[in-house]
Amino acid sequence: MTPLAVPAPTSGSDDRTAAAAAPRADCIADSAGGLTFDVLDHGAHDPAHLVLIDRAGGEEVRLPLAPAGGGRLRASLPIGVGLPEGRWDAYAQVAGEQPVRLMPGVNDLRSLVDRAPSGSRGHVAVRIPYATKHGNLTVRSWLRTPHAEAGELLIADGALTVHGRLYGTAFAAGARAELRSREAAGQVRTGELSADGGAFTLRIGYADLDAGRWDVWLRPAGPEGSEVRVARLLDDVADKKPIFTYPAARVSAAGRELTASPYYTADNDLSVLVAAA
Repeated sequence: MTPLAVPAPTSGSDDRTAAAAAPRADCIADSAGGLTFDVLDHGAHDPAHLVLIDRAGGEEVRLPLAPAGGGRLRASLPIGVGLPEGRWDAYAQVAGEQPVRLMPGVNDLRSLVDRAPSGSRGHVAVRIPYATKHGNLTVRSWLRTPHAEAGELLIADGALTVHGRLYGTAFAAGARAELRSREAAGQVRTGELSADGGAFTLRIGYADLDAGRWDVWLRPAGPEGSEVRVARLLDDVADKKPIFTYPAARVSAAGRELTASPYYTADNDLSVLVAAA
């Protein structure tokens, strides 16, 4: 069998056998946000690559797999290598052969927890490897220019308070927080915003919002300046929506009874859901 190759699955138990035989990649994250992939070497002597393929557009990033000792081939994805925002499926490919889908091995992502990038590049890059619902290895990548990182969320007295930090730009006079309706185009509410250096606190009064989904944005330079989506990216959780859940608060506004709660979208952006009670 060609090194790194896997028999094509058929059905039933054959699917499980092929999956068990698929090459696995251990992933280690460094403090800068780069990733190292270690793939078990089945005796390959031909040039091999780890191939990341953008699920949306088909773009490829090819990383050489080099012998690393201990029967492993290693590929590095430093933070300086561009990886546009999206989901990148991981493959191994020996020269002249078809790419083989990789499965996740052991992930060491401890250095991603509470990571605080300098922001000196003007953007924040994040890469988190994860297992798909089919058990394959994929890398979720974000590239935000600039970026507003959501930290602690507090819910009290019919309001949401968000503590966070701004990267890649600075707050100026007139800075504001905006809540934008996803259902009613152009409908915007403002939140209370205070800033101290790069740190910020914004308060969102639920009673000010109509029923629907509201996305949270910052305008650090004021109403006519650049817009920055508030998101939570700087940790080791690729999909926060099912993991970070928050209680719904009940509020009364203009004779209406509403419930409201924050949530993270499929892209880990912060939003608020308001519904009739």
